[in-house]
Amino acid sequence: MMRRVSRGNAVFGGLLVVAGLVFARGLTAATRDPVSLPAPAQDELVANAKTETAVFAGGCFWGIQAVFQHVKGVTSATSGFAGGTVSHPSYEDVSSGATGHAESVRVVFDPSQVTYGQLLQVFFSVAHDPTELNRQGPDVGTQYRSALFYMSAEQQHTAEAYIDQLTKSHVFSKPIVTQVVAFKAFYPAEAYHQNYAELHPNDPYIRINDAPKVVNLKKEFPNLYSEKLAAHD
Repeated sequence: MMRRVSRGNAVFGGLLVVAGLVFARGLTAATRDPVSLPAPAQDELVANAKTETAVFAGGCFWGIQAVFQHVKGVTSATSGFAGGTVSHPSYEDVSSGATGHAESVRVVFDPSQVTYGQLLQVFFSVAHDPTELNRQGPDVGTQYRSALFYMSAEQQHTAEAYIDQLTKSHVFSKPIVTQVVAFKAFYPAEAYHQNYAELHPNDPYIRINDAPKVVNLKKEFPNLYSEKLAAHD
Protein backbone atom coordinates (compact mmCIF):
# COMPACT_ATOMS: atom_id res chain seq x y z
CA MET A 1 0.00 0.00 0.00
CA MET A 2 1.49 3.31 -1.02
CA ARG A 3 1.63 5.77 1.86
CA ARG A 4 0.33 9.21 1.02
CA VAL A 5 0.33 10.80 4.45
CA SER A 6 0.87 14.52 4.69
CA ARG A 7 4.00 15.44 6.63
CA GLY A 8 4.53 18.71 8.44
CA ASN A 9 7.95 20.20 8.91
CA ALA A 10 7.32 21.07 12.56
CA VAL A 11 8.27 18.59 15.23
CA PHE A 12 4.74 18.63 16.60
CA GLY A 13 3.35 17.86 13.18
CA GLY A 14 5.82 15.00 12.87
CA LEU A 15 4.70 13.53 16.17
CA LEU A 16 1.07 13.63 15.10
CA VAL A 17 1.97 11.88 11.86
CA VAL A 18 3.75 9.05 13.72
CA ALA A 19 0.52 8.11 15.46
CA GLY A 20 -1.24 7.52 12.17
CA LEU A 21 1.52 5.98 10.07
CA VAL A 22 0.46 2.40 10.68
CA PHE A 23 -2.94 2.99 9.08
CA ALA A 24 -1.36 4.36 5.92
CA ARG A 25 1.15 1.54 5.73
CA GLY A 26 -1.29 -1.33 6.22
CA LEU A 27 -0.86 -4.45 8.36
CA THR A 28 -0.01 -7.15 5.82
CA ALA A 29 3.22 -8.79 6.95
CA ALA A 30 6.30 -7.97 4.86
CA THR A 31 8.54 -10.36 6.78
CA ARG A 32 9.23 -13.78 5.33
CA ASP A 33 11.10 -16.63 6.93
CA PRO A 34 14.87 -16.00 6.87
CA VAL A 35 16.73 -17.57 3.98
CA SER A 36 19.95 -19.35 4.90
CA LEU A 37 22.50 -18.07 2.44
CA PRO A 38 26.10 -18.97 1.68
CA ALA A 39 28.73 -16.42 2.59
CA PRO A 40 30.03 -14.37 -0.34
CA ALA A 41 32.69 -16.26 -2.26
CA GLN A 42 34.26 -12.89 -3.09
CA ASP A 43 34.36 -10.15 -0.49
CA GLU A 44 35.69 -6.63 -0.45
CA LEU A 45 39.18 -6.05 0.88
CA VAL A 46 39.66 -2.62 2.42
CA ALA A 47 43.19 -1.97 3.62
CA ASN A 48 43.76 0.28 6.61
CA ALA A 49 40.21 1.66 6.60
CA LYS A 50 38.76 2.51 10.00
CA THR A 51 35.25 3.06 8.67
CA GLU A 52 33.34 2.45 5.47
CA THR A 53 29.91 3.52 4.27
CA ALA A 54 27.30 1.54 2.36
CA VAL A 55 23.72 2.40 1.33
CA PHE A 56 20.94 -0.19 1.17
CA ALA A 57 17.33 0.04 0.00
CA GLY A 58 14.75 -2.68 0.53
CA GLY A 59 11.28 -1.49 1.42
CA CYS A 60 10.38 0.53 4.50
CA PHE A 61 13.53 2.00 6.00
CA TRP A 62 12.30 1.40 9.55
CA GLY A 63 13.02 -2.32 9.33
CA ILE A 64 16.26 -2.03 7.37
CA GLN A 65 17.61 0.46 9.92
CA ALA A 66 16.56 -1.76 12.82
CA VAL A 67 18.38 -4.78 11.37
CA PHE A 68 21.66 -3.00 10.69
CA GLN A 69 21.61 -1.22 14.04
CA HIS A 70 21.94 -4.67 15.63
CA VAL A 71 24.93 -5.82 13.55
CA LYS A 72 28.32 -5.90 15.28
CA GLY A 73 30.76 -3.47 13.70
CA VAL A 74 28.05 -1.07 12.52
CA THR A 75 28.63 2.31 14.12
CA SER A 76 25.60 4.09 12.67
CA ALA A 77 22.55 3.36 10.53
CA THR A 78 20.47 6.28 9.28
CA SER A 79 17.11 6.22 7.50
CA GLY A 80 16.85 8.43 4.45
CA PHE A 81 16.49 8.64 0.69
CA ALA A 82 18.79 7.81 -2.24
CA GLY A 83 18.69 7.16 -5.95
CA GLY A 84 16.46 10.02 -7.04
CA THR A 85 16.66 13.37 -8.80
CA VAL A 86 15.34 15.77 -6.15
CA SER A 87 17.67 17.41 -3.65
CA HIS A 88 16.70 17.26 0.03
CA PRO A 89 13.29 15.65 -0.50
CA SER A 90 10.73 15.34 2.26
CA TYR A 91 9.10 12.05 3.19
CA GLU A 92 5.92 13.27 1.50
CA ASP A 93 7.89 14.02 -1.70
CA VAL A 94 9.38 10.52 -1.80
CA SER A 95 6.09 8.85 -0.91
CA SER A 96 4.52 10.40 -4.01
CA GLY A 97 6.79 8.19 -6.13
CA ALA A 98 7.73 11.18 -8.29
CA THR A 99 11.26 11.89 -7.01
CA GLY A 100 12.93 8.66 -8.10
CA HIS A 101 14.27 8.12 -4.59
CA ALA A 102 14.10 4.88 -2.64
CA GLU A 103 13.69 4.67 1.11
CA SER A 104 17.25 3.79 2.07
CA VAL A 105 19.58 3.31 5.00
CA ARG A 106 23.13 4.64 5.18
CA VAL A 107 25.31 2.24 7.14
CA VAL A 108 28.70 3.25 8.55
CA PHE A 109 30.73 0.27 9.68
CA ASP A 110 34.16 -0.89 10.79
CA PRO A 111 35.44 -3.27 8.08
CA SER A 112 37.79 -4.91 10.58
CA GLN A 113 34.72 -6.16 12.48
CA VAL A 114 32.18 -6.78 9.71
CA THR A 115 32.76 -6.86 5.97
CA TYR A 116 30.65 -5.43 3.19
CA GLY A 117 30.04 -8.98 2.02
CA GLN A 118 28.67 -9.95 5.43
CA LEU A 119 26.35 -6.94 5.36
CA LEU A 120 25.13 -8.11 1.96
CA GLN A 121 24.47 -11.57 3.37
CA VAL A 122 22.35 -10.03 6.16
CA PHE A 123 20.56 -7.77 3.67
CA PHE A 124 19.54 -10.61 1.36
CA SER A 125 18.79 -13.11 4.12
CA VAL A 126 16.78 -11.31 6.81
CA ALA A 127 16.41 -7.60 6.02
CA HIS A 128 14.13 -7.88 2.98
CA ASP A 129 12.97 -10.06 0.08
CA PRO A 130 15.20 -9.34 -2.94
CA THR A 131 12.76 -11.03 -5.33
CA GLU A 132 9.95 -8.51 -4.85
CA LEU A 133 9.89 -5.86 -7.59
CA ASN A 134 9.14 -2.30 -6.47
CA ARG A 135 7.52 -3.41 -3.24
CA GLN A 136 8.02 -5.09 0.13
CA GLY A 137 4.94 -6.66 1.66
CA PRO A 138 2.27 -3.98 2.14
CA ASP A 139 4.43 -1.16 0.74
CA VAL A 140 4.17 -0.72 -3.03
CA GLY A 141 5.99 1.67 -5.37
CA THR A 142 9.44 2.35 -6.78
CA GLN A 143 10.35 4.09 -3.51
CA TYR A 144 10.33 0.61 -1.94
CA ARG A 145 12.57 -1.03 -4.52
CA SER A 146 15.49 -3.28 -3.67
CA ALA A 147 18.77 -1.53 -4.44
CA LEU A 148 22.43 -1.35 -3.51
CA PHE A 149 24.06 2.04 -4.01
CA TYR A 150 27.75 1.27 -4.30
CA MET A 151 30.40 3.71 -3.11
CA SER A 152 33.36 2.17 -4.90
CA ALA A 153 34.35 -0.24 -7.64
CA GLU A 154 35.09 -2.78 -4.91
CA GLN A 155 31.57 -2.55 -3.51
CA GLN A 156 30.12 -2.83 -7.01
CA HIS A 157 32.18 -5.92 -7.77
CA THR A 158 31.32 -7.56 -4.45
CA ALA A 159 27.59 -6.88 -4.82
CA GLU A 160 27.39 -8.07 -8.42
CA ALA A 161 29.45 -11.18 -7.68
CA TYR A 162 27.26 -12.09 -4.70
CA ILE A 163 24.02 -11.66 -6.65
CA ASP A 164 25.49 -13.87 -9.38
CA GLN A 165 26.52 -16.43 -6.75
CA LEU A 166 23.04 -16.49 -5.21
CA THR A 167 21.39 -16.71 -8.62
CA LYS A 168 23.51 -19.70 -9.63
CA SER A 169 22.89 -21.45 -6.30
CA HIS A 170 19.09 -21.18 -6.76
CA VAL A 171 18.49 -20.29 -3.11
CA PHE A 172 15.54 -18.13 -4.15
CA SER A 173 12.60 -19.53 -6.08
CA LYS A 174 12.22 -16.29 -8.04
CA PRO A 175 14.80 -14.04 -9.74
CA ILE A 176 16.66 -11.45 -7.65
CA VAL A 177 15.56 -7.98 -8.76
CA THR A 178 17.99 -5.93 -6.63
CA GLN A 179 19.49 -3.00 -8.53
CA VAL A 180 23.22 -2.31 -8.23
CA VAL A 181 23.73 1.36 -9.04
CA ALA A 182 26.31 4.04 -8.38
CA PHE A 183 25.79 6.16 -5.29
CA LYS A 184 25.08 9.83 -5.95
CA ALA A 185 23.61 11.35 -2.80
CA PHE A 186 21.91 10.43 0.44
CA TYR A 187 19.41 12.62 2.29
CA PRO A 188 18.51 11.74 5.90
CA ALA A 189 14.82 11.37 6.62
CA GLU A 190 12.94 13.47 9.16
CA ALA A 191 13.86 12.97 12.82
CA TYR A 192 10.66 11.08 13.65
CA HIS A 193 11.71 8.28 11.26
CA GLN A 194 15.02 7.66 13.03
CA ASN A 195 15.12 4.69 15.43
CA TYR A 196 11.42 4.23 14.74
CA ALA A 197 11.36 0.48 15.39
CA GLU A 198 13.26 0.89 18.66
CA LEU A 199 11.10 3.77 19.88
CA HIS A 200 7.76 2.27 18.85
CA PRO A 201 8.02 -1.48 19.57
CA ASN A 202 4.25 -1.78 20.12
CA ASP A 203 3.31 -0.16 16.82
CA PRO A 204 1.37 -2.91 14.97
CA TYR A 205 3.34 -2.27 11.79
CA ILE A 206 6.62 -2.77 13.64
CA ARG A 207 5.44 -5.87 15.50
CA ILE A 208 4.16 -7.50 12.31
CA ASN A 209 6.71 -6.40 9.73
CA ASP A 210 9.97 -5.29 11.31
CA ALA A 211 10.53 -6.79 14.77
CA PRO A 212 10.65 -10.33 13.28
CA LYS A 213 13.56 -9.23 11.08
CA VAL A 214 15.67 -8.45 14.14
CA VAL A 215 14.65 -11.78 15.67
CA ASN A 216 15.70 -13.52 12.46
CA LEU A 217 19.02 -11.67 12.49
CA LYS A 218 19.78 -13.01 15.97
CA LYS A 219 18.75 -16.51 14.91
CA GLU A 220 20.58 -16.67 11.58
CA PHE A 221 23.66 -14.61 12.47
CA PRO A 222 24.37 -15.08 16.19
CA ASN A 223 28.03 -14.15 15.71
CA LEU A 224 27.09 -10.85 14.08
CA TYR A 225 24.17 -9.93 16.31
CA SER A 226 24.60 -7.20 18.91
CA GLU A 227 22.12 -6.24 21.64
CA LYS A 228 23.70 -2.79 21.68
CA LEU A 229 21.96 -0.45 19.27
CA ALA A 230 24.08 1.49 16.79
CA ALA A 231 23.51 5.22 16.57
CA HIS A 232 22.17 7.24 13.66
CA ASP A 233 23.62 10.39 12.12
